[in-house]
Amino acid sequence: MRHLLALALSVTIPAAAGGQQNPLPDFEAAQTAVERGEILPLAQILRQLDSEHPGTVVEVELEYEDGIRVYEVELITPEGLLIEVDIDAATGEILKIEEEYDD
Repeated sequence: MRHLLALALSVTIPAAAGGQQNPLPDFEAAQTAVERGEILPLAQILRQLDSEHPGTVVEVELEYEDGIRVYEVELITPEGLLIEVDIDAATGEILKIEEEYDD
């Protein structure tokens, strides 16, 4: 990555059966998923993203969307645009790119 302004990795883990929350802290759940080969490491995702969409990463989240884990990466492009790139955490495939606007 050219610049890493701020990197916040949060993981949204759905409630387990019975409505109980996942007993692992977020970072441990993500680490376990990487170790099991369920998702790609964040460093690999960011290298791939930088080669296709260079910029300054400002936030990263790992969430469930439509039954799959998705890295949501917000970055500032060299042109100064704030974009969000959704990436399939298991395959590295870019699912969606959208420009973010100030509310």
